Amino acid sequence: MGDYSKALEFYEKAHQIYENALPSNHPSLAISYANIGQVYNNMGDYSKALEFYEKDLEITKKTLPPNHHDLASSYNNIGQVYNNMVDYSKALEFYEKAHKIKEKALPSNHPSLAISYGNIGQVYKNMGDYSKALEFYEKSHKIYEKALPPNHLSLAISYGNIGQVYNNMGAYSKALEFYEKSHKIKEKALPPSHPSLAISYNNIGGVYNNMGDYPKALEFYEKDLEITKKALPPNHPSLATSYNNIGQVYNNMSDYSKALEFYEKSHKILEKALPPNHPHSVSSYNNIGQVYKDMDDYSKALEFYEKSHKIFEKALPSNHPHLARSYNNIGQVYNAMGDYSKALEFYEKSHQIFEKALPPNHPYLAISYNNIGQVYNNMGDYSKALEFYEKDLKITKKALPPNHPDLATSYNTIGQVYNNVGDYSKALEFYEKSHKIYEKALPPNDPHLAVSYNNIGQVYNNMSDYSKALEFYKKSTTIFEKALPSNHPDLATSYNTIGQVYNNMGDYSKALEFYEKAHKIYEKALPPNHPDLASSYNNIGQVYNNMGDYSKALEFYEKDLEITKNARPPNHPDLAFSKHDIGLTYENMGEYSKASQFYQRAVDIAQLSLSSNHPHLQLYRKRLQDVKKKM
Repeated sequence: MGDYSKALEFYEKAHQIYENALPSNHPSLAISYANIGQVYNNMGDYSKALEFYEKDLEITKKTLPPNHHDLASSYNNIGQVYNNMVDYSKALEFYEKAHKIKEKALPSNHPSLAISYGNIGQVYKNMGDYSKALEFYEKSHKIYEKALPPNHLSLAISYGNIGQVYNNMGAYSKALEFYEKSHKIKEKALPPSHPSLAISYNNIGGVYNNMGDYPKALEFYEKDLEITKKALPPNHPSLATSYNNIGQVYNNMSDYSKALEFYEKSHKILEKALPPNHPHSVSSYNNIGQVYKDMDDYSKALEFYEKSHKIFEKALPSNHPHLARSYNNIGQVYNAMGDYSKALEFYEKSHQIFEKALPPNHPYLAISYNNIGQVYNNMGDYSKALEFYEKDLKITKKALPPNHPDLATSYNTIGQVYNNVGDYSKALEFYEKSHKIYEKALPPNDPHLAVSYNNIGQVYNNMSDYSKALEFYKKSTTIFEKALPSNHPDLATSYNTIGQVYNNMGDYSKALEFYEKAHKIYEKALPPNHPDLASSYNNIGQVYNNMGDYSKALEFYEKDLEITKNARPPNHPDLAFSKHDIGLTYENMGEYSKASQFYQRAVDIAQLSLSSNHPHLQLYRKRLQDVKKKM
């Protein structure tokens, strides 16, 4: 039931009786310490858990021979706590001590040895060493196959463990294969409303979510929820997990109100079920923060991310990776706000923890380098961006299999920098490497593939090869139309890109047609002050400007500016861009003093937010100089 305070109350009553009735080294006292340690471990109070598990170990070492199975259990418990604390070297040390005892004490096909191999495999999985994880999970699985009947639940768990590794590797078809083997055993062995079946549905839903097949993901997550609601009490943490997963899918589908609804259900349960500083309750704040970030409500996002961060600071050691991820989340918000110095500050704090806590080729370190590279890219410091993106790529190539989607992301970000610096052949080279991986790793209508086509189209657009650009943009749109609901913002973005090409080709009626399709979706899908709506007004204004209809252009540019002022902080690069476009329209109208004022404001903002050699800042300065000559 997960009522840890009640469990502690009864375990401590039992312990007091043992202390009064038994000698200080009695094995029953050791078991009592282990029981209390287990509750603290489940509560996320790992220092307390260690304290009690070590008392158990101290007695067990004195009272039992060195190869006794119960001694292995004591070592195993301590290994589990270190694994939860993300101290993987310590976890391996204790799991291996446990394993050595079992190897001596038990026959080679004993199921307890399989558990031992499974624990070691789990540590390697958590370290991101997936080949090692598979090696140990498969050793575990071979023992289960020999020792147990074919429908034994331990075999189902073993298939599930292997499926999880393949899921982490991005080998989603393999992951589904093993998760479904696991599920078939559970269906035969368990009653239809057993919580373990819910876990199975959850695992399969997770793979579909990773594949971008959101309707399928929802189907399986809702099966999980249905069972969990029947099988467990209303405040059980597992029910919170079920609500959380459904919230995640709605967030991925950009249905933010639904996402918040499910995340808040999850959060209410965790508040009741767990102590106030439990790490799991933090994930709930994080998820709500993520929705607000995706909605571009940055003050709300920061509020929830900072709540999460305060709990982590109290509950976890200073070098815990969860704390690093918390800094990372806050950095992400500042990056989205265009406050790049703040973003770097938090990303670097995150990175320092990852460097201390994780092995040098862990995927989290790669993500950390990528995030820092992204800030430098946004600042227009492209050489710095490449430096960090290449560090990301180096780790990702070592840590992950060659067709993992994260490797595609690494190639993609490098392609983005080359596109920004105008090295289009290099940009295409990296975008195409990325695309080949996505084609192998993902189903044909996955939204990641659509983004990939879009990126290639963008390069051709920049090269003024408009027929090629349209070819790739239309491939992207076709996928989005199949994969996403008709009012999804990503579909609007896709229509925008096609509109952009027609605008560049001088086919202004076609450009307006696609920009207006995009705008209608944004109006339905987004709140009225969303930055994407501002961009949409800007695009339409740009067409009218190109058509020489300057009053219409100003009308749309001013709508863009109004939203941008409300949605972005005062020094955000988007605000400089909006001011520049209004300045350009006034210049085209021959109102040079007005144009000069807006160009000057654009320069002032860009100087605060962009690097000195950023192309936008250089453009604004040139426009300002040129218009002053006309005055």
